[in-house]
Amino acid sequence: MNTARHASERLMSWPSLTPGRAHCGAEVGLGTATQEIVHFHGEHEADVHLTRAMIAKLRPALLGSSAVRLRAGSGWVTVRLDMGSDIDLLATLVSAALQASGAPDTVPDGCTRTCPVPGVRRGL
Repeated sequence: MNTARHASERLMSWPSLTPGRAHCGAEVGLGTATQEIVHFHGEHEADVHLTRAMIAKLRPALLGSSAVRLRAGSGWVTVRLDMGSDIDLLATLVSAALQASGAPDTVPDGCTRTCPVPGVRRGL
């Protein structure tokens, strides 16, 4: 079962989210008019841009979830989507990300993957 597809279909029905290609190159991304909120890597993972401030606020709960992976200093979290309850968790985190989107991170922040940053060339 492709849980990422099910999650993206569920989130696409939210009126505050619009589909688009993610900045890191992931094919499916959703965001507001001003900010990318969530995108999907593969069939079982999603990255959510909570912002650093929202992660600090939710840190105890995030650390208590085996489905969530944090990266030090990042405003993004990865959610492993193995079952329906993980999709529910993702929806909750996307809702929190939408609340946080009015106060964006002060430093630009790429997703949890090693993604190319627009305008920055990387050597081989």
